[in-house]
Amino acid sequence: MAYFDVFNGDADGICALLQLRLAQPLDSTLITGVKRDIKLLAKVEASSGDQVTVLDISMDKNKEALLSTLATGAAVFYCDHHFAGDIPQADNLTSLIDTDAGTCTSLLVNQHLNGQFAHWAVVAAYGDNMLVAADALADELGLTAEQKQALKDLGIAINYNGYGADLSDLHIAPADLFKALLEYPNPLEMIAQKAPLYVELIANYQADLKQVESAELKHASDTGSIFVLPNQAWARRISGVWGNDLANAAKDKAHAVLTELAKGGYLVSVRSPKNRPEGADDLCRQFETGGGRKAAAGINVLPEEELNRFINTFEQTFA
Repeated sequence: MAYFDVFNGDADGICALLQLRLAQPLDSTLITGVKRDIKLLAKVEASSGDQVTVLDISMDKNKEALLSTLATGAAVFYCDHHFAGDIPQADNLTSLIDTDAGTCTSLLVNQHLNGQFAHWAVVAAYGDNMLVAADALADELGLTAEQKQALKDLGIAINYNGYGADLSDLHIAPADLFKALLEYPNPLEMIAQKAPLYVELIANYQADLKQVESAELKHASDTGSIFVLPNQAWARRISGVWGNDLANAAKDKAHAVLTELAKGGYLVSVRSPKNRPEGADDLCRQFETGGGRKAAAGINVLPEEELNRFINTFEQTFA
């Protein structure tokens, strides 16, 4: 029997798997990538009797690979909060899917595990910009304001580390980061120790955040704002997390951060208004490489000639 762990390389995917493997340690094959690399299930070569765990990647985007994996006889546990489409009915599929804008995969795993490693779920929720849900769970755990801020900073830094066009853009490969974080059943221990990994994650994020002052404001209206960042590795790394910052600062407006690509076009991150967290996935799915969830979504490659259509669709979606 072989085990495969397939997970998004952002804070939510990593922290979801951390909870599961802290609760049930396994020697598994890790399959992950940058945050935008979501068609991961096709990389699994499973056989009958194998166990495949899939976390924080859209079932809809992996439907063909899921059906193929199920046909081998492998058992699949699928937990996610993105648009799923029709969920296959199969005895060897266990699915835990909730697309509510107020939850994330790590919060679903936390419920599944009855709160065994809830601190990591708090980290993930903060990293995924689920601030209300993160605060609520942190309050249940009796965390102080200082502890909440520390977990928030860690979640944002882990999430930031997953952004990039490919692994060469990232400071730490997601699989390596997962293995390093697995040493800490409680993230507060790592923070209290000022572990080198923690210090590095925070410093990397802060260094890139300072550079967003160079962003170009491409479009602004009562609906929201669209910014463009240059074709630089730091810009690809910071785009999504900066999008969260923009959304948090102007909660009634939508935001998009477009990062120029070397081959032309843009990498796009979209954030729905925090006070009306829906529409981002609908917007992005209207473009060939788009997808995501209601509150936050993206487009892997937006051709330059489709920029005006994107701006118009942005206005129509969030007006």
